[in-house]
Amino acid sequence: MKYLISWVLRNIPRKFIQLFAHQLIKVYSLILKGDQVYCPICDKSFRKFLPYGRMFPRENALCPSCLSLERHRLMHLFLKNETSFYSNRPKLLHIAPEYCFINRFEKYLGENYISADIESPLAKVKMDLHHIPFEDNTFDAIFCNHVLEHVKDDVQCMREIRRVMKPDGFALCQSPQRYDLETTYEDPSITDPKEREKHFLQDDHLRIYGRDYGDQLKKSGFQVEEINMIEKMGLADARKMALPLEEIIYLCKK
Repeated sequence: MKYLISWVLRNIPRKFIQLFAHQLIKVYSLILKGDQVYCPICDKSFRKFLPYGRMFPRENALCPSCLSLERHRLMHLFLKNETSFYSNRPKLLHIAPEYCFINRFEKYLGENYISADIESPLAKVKMDLHHIPFEDNTFDAIFCNHVLEHVKDDVQCMREIRRVMKPDGFALCQSPQRYDLETTYEDPSITDPKEREKHFLQDDHLRIYGRDYGDQLKKSGFQVEEINMIEKMGLADARKMALPLEEIIYLCKK
């Protein structure tokens, strides 16, 4: 299964995966019933989660019901336990919207929910993150997860996110990180897709962030709070929900 998922992610266009993959995976979920792992987003338990990843598929990563990954479950728990997001009905800009959240946010927020992407068929607005087509101080919350590693000028995109965020709002801008790297690694001379995959973990990535990712966000003007949700929750619960044990939540404010 993990090799099939790896092949699909590397060879099938993203937009087709977004439109059709969930239907096939949900059928497969019927044989994974159990109580070894738990997804807090869809509130369902399974014998195990599915593997997921392009080059090196991670075991126990993808919820077969809502298609959440480790990072999505972590973000959901942060929003639920550490913010008022699920009670205040904020105006939300959701960049590169994840399937596991779209219907839930749409039902919860209605017209206050704006999804945007440069190519995704799931998004309401077609948008280049370098030039966000909204006025200053428009949104209470902005989610931009696993996007900044793809863009040409990540600091410009961060500044745009900050610009359209209200003075008392917040943004979550999670990105892949290598915690063994002290500083972010990027090399514009690497243009071959196969070489990019080797250097940056994916053929459409332009950089891989290191432990300095919080400092990179601060360069755009954000005030950044680094939050370790695993320490707050405990290792047993984190493993039950298959959360990313090293990942830090970067809470960005003006």
